Amino acid sequence: MTDADPELVAAAVDPLVAEEHPGLRVWSAVVAAQPGRSPRELRDRLRGASDRWRGAQAIALRTRPVPWAYRVLFRHLGLDPDVTRTPIEALVLERMLDGGFSSHGLPADALALATLETGVPVLALDAAKVSGGLALRLDAGGRLLLADAAGPIAPLFSPPGEAHAPDRRTTAMHLVAVQAPGVEDIYVEEAVWTAASALPTMGAR
Repeated sequence: MTDADPELVAAAVDPLVAEEHPGLRVWSAVVAAQPGRSPRELRDRLRGASDRWRGAQAIALRTRPVPWAYRVLFRHLGLDPDVTRTPIEALVLERMLDGGFSSHGLPADALALATLETGVPVLALDAAKVSGGLALRLDAGGRLLLADAAGPIAPLFSPPGEAHAPDRRTTAMHLVAVQAPGVEDIYVEEAVWTAASALPTMGAR
């Protein structure tokens, strides 16, 4: 990491969430970027990831500490990771079924690359659509939510809806990483840095 890397800001965590899931944290960083077609370099990196993620690597995935931490978290959240797959397992399954990682444009490709290289899930929000700081809290049914000062954004590990997702008018994004208990900070920092570095700066495409 360097002084030029995006600054990570910790989301507020509701005390009830912190008590039930100690070590669960959410981090975000704002970067200037727009949705669009992925540049060739990023598409090439995804093709390289396709070559690395073959059958043996996919089978061994669950034994790695970071992916395992998210499987444990899913179970603590009442989700069966063999049914509702963790983000990295969902990506690797896509690779097994499709024979490679397909390009879905920006920011999706940058987020996928970050998750594949670190195991840490990252999502993107339109920075202009986020009101105040981010927070992790519970809804009335006890479900974990990513929220801002205006209200809920999305259930944890779910993509944002149109009200917060980047669109053609987006000029800056919140890159949001979920840190499972037991996952070291360095993996979270690397995930956000990877996603940010894969997004072309404004006017670079």
